[in-house]
Amino acid sequence: MRSLIAGLAFIGVFALPAQATPPGGAYWRVETVITMTHPRAVGSGYWLTEREASTNWKTPEGKGWTGTRSLGARPATKKDEAAWRADGSPKSWTYRTEGMKISLSTEPGKGFVGPAKGEPKGFRLGEKTVTYQQLQNLPSDPAALKEHVVAEVKSWIAEAAEEAKTTAPKATINDWLSRLDSYVARDLSQMLFKVPVPPKVRSAAFQALKTTKGVTDLGRAKDPLGRSGQKLALPTGTAKGSVVKQQVIVDTKTMMLLAEYTDVTVDGKPMLGKTHVETYTAGWTDEQPAVPDGK
Repeated sequence: MRSLIAGLAFIGVFALPAQATPPGGAYWRVETVITMTHPRAVGSGYWLTEREASTNWKTPEGKGWTGTRSLGARPATKKDEAAWRADGSPKSWTYRTEGMKISLSTEPGKGFVGPAKGEPKGFRLGEKTVTYQQLQNLPSDPAALKEHVVAEVKSWIAEAAEEAKTTAPKATINDWLSRLDSYVARDLSQMLFKVPVPPKVRSAAFQALKTTKGVTDLGRAKDPLGRSGQKLALPTGTAKGSVVKQQVIVDTKTMMLLAEYTDVTVDGKPMLGKTHVETYTAGWTDEQPAVPDGK
């Protein structure tokens, strides 16, 4: 999906690479907990907050495992809790919508863990699958790293626009270029937790992210787990009446992304089920893949 020039750029031909960092464990593990308000009221009309844990493991060779577990649902606010208690404090809810059966429970689910299926071997960065060594070869200078990411994104956009000529004839390359800054911010953010880049590259990614058009520094803040970091607003996305606003919190000591907030509105109204917050814990581990506990 990329040109030869973009591929060569990725392995550091046009910028000095960072010093390679050996793996710090058997797996690069990314633990995620997503919290969102369930999109439909239940019982007498109260709302629930759902939580789900997911974990991904990658060996340095790029072999992956994934695990998920529902952490249960609970009333979203004190008002919802009062209504829930008035309903007799049920522990489960079931209803049908659009032919599907929806089941919710206050109890955590059994969960699942197993080899990742349907994905190529390697690490996903932006729209590309790369090797551990390619991650080590990324530029450690903020300007060079940003230049590299912009070139990668533009290469992908060119190919996406070319492919769209047969699937969406009315689409133009400007449909993607108008969101260039959002794509660049996304790829730089991924380097802060999703993939095992060297510490100097992670630091460069944070500095490059701060200078990306549409990114705003919101000062110090704490994430839902009480961890402190620098809060940044990412470029706002708009499409057909919908507005997507995202904010992230980054630990500036470790340069690790701690949390991401996504706020989606349609015609000015919050879109429940899409608006959510995710917390992340990432790093090397020797522990074997196991069902997430969500702690």
